[in-house]
Amino acid sequence: MEFQIVQLSSLEKVRTADSFACDEIHKKTVLAGERFSYQICVRSNRRFRTEVSVESGLPVRLYLVKDACMDMPASDRNMPGEDYITLEPGTMPDILIPLEEQNYKVILSQDITTLWVRADIPKDVEPGYHPIKIKFASEPGQLPEGSSFEVSRGMDIEVLPAVIPDQRLIYTRWFYADCVAVQHNVEIYSEKHWELIDKYIAAAADVGINMILVPVHTPPLDTAVGTARPCVQLVDIEKKGEKYEFSFTKFKRFIDICKKNGIRYFEIAHMFSQWGAKCAPNIMVTENGKTDYLFGWHVAADSPEYISFLKQYIAAIVQELEKEGISENTYFHISDEPSPGNMDTYRKAVEIMRPLIGNSKSFDALSDYSFYEKGLVTIPVTSIAHIQEFLEHEIDNQWVYYCCGPERVFSNCFLAMPSHRIRILGFLMYKYNIKGFLQWGFNFYNSSVSQYAIHPYLTTSGDKSYPSGDPFIVYPGRDTVYGSIRGQVTYEAVQDMDICFALEKRIGREAVVAMIDEAAGGSLRFDEYPRCKEYLENLRAEMIAKIGELSE
Repeated sequence: MEFQIVQLSSLEKVRTADSFACDEIHKKTVLAGERFSYQICVRSNRRFRTEVSVESGLPVRLYLVKDACMDMPASDRNMPGEDYITLEPGTMPDILIPLEEQNYKVILSQDITTLWVRADIPKDVEPGYHPIKIKFASEPGQLPEGSSFEVSRGMDIEVLPAVIPDQRLIYTRWFYADCVAVQHNVEIYSEKHWELIDKYIAAAADVGINMILVPVHTPPLDTAVGTARPCVQLVDIEKKGEKYEFSFTKFKRFIDICKKNGIRYFEIAHMFSQWGAKCAPNIMVTENGKTDYLFGWHVAADSPEYISFLKQYIAAIVQELEKEGISENTYFHISDEPSPGNMDTYRKAVEIMRPLIGNSKSFDALSDYSFYEKGLVTIPVTSIAHIQEFLEHEIDNQWVYYCCGPERVFSNCFLAMPSHRIRILGFLMYKYNIKGFLQWGFNFYNSSVSQYAIHPYLTTSGDKSYPSGDPFIVYPGRDTVYGSIRGQVTYEAVQDMDICFALEKRIGREAVVAMIDEAAGGSLRFDEYPRCKEYLENLRAEMIAKIGELSE
């Protein structure tokens, strides 16, 4: 019987028919409190079932890597020299299925089977070496003539006497409660829906997401003009004459779930329509016993009725935020991605909103510097493709985002991109003092502007609306949710930032930035960075070694 097994970096993407032409790894040096992941790939010329076991003093989780459908790798297949694994539709490894769901059994065959191995190093672990051993053993009766098979691979983890600092980056990917209900076919805010919301928010926190979009009303995002997405409004509203009464029972339950899962920051759903702030969002209100959309596409953003409502609505939200003790960690949105052509309507919305939000902050995704220059945005969340102009002005509270693009040059998290193109974001954000990162799709399981729901195992592009992988980084399972390689690699990018901060305490920020640039062979930029995993792994190893020297 012919059998192959290799241990590979988490930054490899191994497709089922690939060769094993990758560098093996057998040891790693880490900080206490760090998460370390790697992959084990196996192939056999005989098909048989094996049982997988782990021997380690560390908490180790195993996942079976499954392929995702990559129906639109990019909107343009003609990009010679661009950094993609492939521009042809097909499949790409991404989905992480906990191996415990399969009773720690995997079937080996001529196609490559990949396991994702994840060790969450405790902060209080004893410094020194902590080996991990993964063993594959054939089940009885799987091989002819009573023969058996057993093979193992080991990883030596050296934990330094230094602890990785707590995450500083504020990180959000937009969570859609309506998509959870639709994909799992449950009634909105039924007990089953709440259970699933809990699981999805836990999955978000697991990959470093520490800010959640709160649907006080259904977020006015990716919704066709004149339509409404399934209503997931957390605040119940009743109109009595000119006054409104608000119930925050569901809101409090949602916030409690977030807190339980370690979410520290909150963003309130946008108060005006997307791409211009021209209309009110869809908001359900009960009046005279009838519940309907009192506000929505049919109501202008600056209508006296909506302004009167907003003053009461936001005052009630602010009061509730203070009761929950989260007002200073809460950010209000006005309108998503405004452009210079609708600056006047955005300005009116800002003038309405700012006096109302108390200790909370406001921010929005945008690309044009003039919005910041004119004081309309105090915390710019800038498209990664337009970040350079903002960086030249050294803004104190600069954020960055990507959404649907860019497809060329810059970092992004599309399925067809190599993992190093995802992870480079961490060192870039550290160097340029980026305070927050936003991405629009944690679990967006719809077509463009939510015209219909999609099947995330048949299309990862919103039915060819966006490059595959852009709309979501988690996959719905049966009463559960599955993570992804892309989610884990983005978490590694966040950890790279944390390692930079750990080193900064020892040698200063300027010296850390110099290390980043020197390893890059020049100034690291968002549009100019090494296109290889070796840069990331070697730089990280150099930083870890330096921390180790200065911690003895």
